[in-house]
Amino acid sequence: MTNVNDKIKEFNKNNEVVLYMKGNPTFPQCGFSSTVVQILKHIGVNFQSYDVLQDEELREGIKNYSSWPTIPQLYVKEEFVGGCDIIREMFESGELKQYFDDKKINLVVE
Repeated sequence: MTNVNDKIKEFNKNNEVVLYMKGNPTFPQCGFSSTVVQILKHIGVNFQSYDVLQDEELREGIKNYSSWPTIPQLYVKEEFVGGCDIIREMFESGELKQYFDDKKINLVVE
């Protein structure tokens, strides 16, 4: 059995954009997770999500992994970007879309 840090590293390595959240993108279980999902969908980013409510070890592990005390947490190409407030601020300033462009993340055009 791998430890939780190895699991998180593997999730982040195998997916360009990863959101650790409460609930899932269809049914977020907290307002902060819902806000980040809406922002990512608005920008058109494909992302993998992991529901920390389904896995207590992951829920605590991700906080230690990033040294960030809250959920949701967004990772892009294995790099921790931030939680809800940071993502919202980056989105409102236009910085988030630029960040995805700089990281060469393909956006979905609807």
